[in-house]
Amino acid sequence: MAFSPSLHPFRNGGTARDIEIKVEWVDQIFPTRGCQAFDSGSVWRLYERDNGFQFDFSTANFGDWPYKRLLVDGKFCSATLQMSEEGFGRCGGNADPLDYPLDELLIMHRLTQEKAIELHCTGIVRPNGDANLFVGHSGAGKSTTTRLWTSLEEVEVLSDDRIIVRRDESSLHSSHDNPKKKMRMYGTPWHGEAMYASPNSAPLTRIFVLEHGHGNVITPLTPSQAVAELFARAFVPFHRHEYVESALTFLEEVANSVPVYRYSFEPDQRAVEKIIHFHD
Repeated sequence: MAFSPSLHPFRNGGTARDIEIKVEWVDQIFPTRGCQAFDSGSVWRLYERDNGFQFDFSTANFGDWPYKRLLVDGKFCSATLQMSEEGFGRCGGNADPLDYPLDELLIMHRLTQEKAIELHCTGIVRPNGDANLFVGHSGAGKSTTTRLWTSLEEVEVLSDDRIIVRRDESSLHSSHDNPKKKMRMYGTPWHGEAMYASPNSAPLTRIFVLEHGHGNVITPLTPSQAVAELFARAFVPFHRHEYVESALTFLEEVANSVPVYRYSFEPDQRAVEKIIHFHD
């Protein structure tokens, strides 16, 4: 087995762990006949078990039966990953136990147990320390925004497609100015067209909800408007209502902590200059 090169920058040499995964080879993995909790319509299906969840991964390249199965507890702390020798034997070479989408699925569900969420966005840190999040659906202009910024400033791009936002625990211990209202954004391995994926993080300054338009217009959103816009662009497991409620509660905290704006922009350098000279 071998980890994907895209995951290596995100390796942590410490002994503390949030999720412990035991990987084991089995001869075959037989299809599950039980009731599905969710079907992605492509490579994975989810089943609920008495003591947790079961994710089955299938693709035509590995045959008709699942080539991999993740058995995980309800808190997403302990898991067993079964890998089919029959399935992987069809492709040859080293097998990646955490290859996409298992890595993102595992993290996305783990975030339901914490005050954190994954958003469809690009995260850009300016030389002066401003850390802006540009949120948008596919085609809204995230990759374009990333290219415009990197051509104009020496910025750090944490990701051009997926960012995790959570409470800034460092500020909780270092600041007496309402520390619970501090948020931090983290890069992820799951990049977009511009291919940016950094393991670094930064305190979040503001959030812009991207849409194509005319004149580069920035409009402040109320907390309720911000929650609705962010939720529509969040990666939330919808198969359990408590996960949805937890996501909404945390997004409300984000919207009350960080300024959120709608940004109707034109795809040229003036869009970047507008934000460089913008003040809350």
